[in-house]
Amino acid sequence: MAEPVDGHVPYPYPLPEPGRFTRFMTRIVEKPAWLAPAVAVGCFGGAVAYTLLMDPTVAQAGAVPTCAMKLLTGFDCPGCGGTRAFWYVLHGNLPEAARHHILVLFALPFLLYMFVSWTWNRMAASKIPALRLPPQTIAVFLVVWGVFSVLRNLPWAPFTMFYV
Repeated sequence: MAEPVDGHVPYPYPLPEPGRFTRFMTRIVEKPAWLAPAVAVGCFGGAVAYTLLMDPTVAQAGAVPTCAMKLLTGFDCPGCGGTRAFWYVLHGNLPEAARHHILVLFALPFLLYMFVSWTWNRMAASKIPALRLPPQTIAVFLVVWGVFSVLRNLPWAPFTMFYV
């Protein structure tokens, strides 16, 4: 038996050269810089289409699909109002988007820049700086989101302005 090289045991026989189909599939799966961004754009396009077609601003509380937490407890979940905020952003009404979920409006430019830089850096020869978020920044954002989620469910002023 052959000795391990770099922790891997070599094959006891020579591997055949990959055929045309194998090379083609390898190129499709491993190499295309456009595939992951295209899938992400497709998923995002589906979310945009759903939001525009369903008009979440006129949906009733029990309409399908609904928030399970809101349906079962009556409380707003951390994401409640996010779809409505996104709908208002798509229609250019930023004050109303902020009223429904201000953190969506806050995070949107960062998420867009991160997607654009990731896509550009995958597909283009030139590079643009990627947004690097340290774990502490993400932790602070999640804590703020949690506090916001609790405050928006408090039934007295000034917290009732967060209720959607």
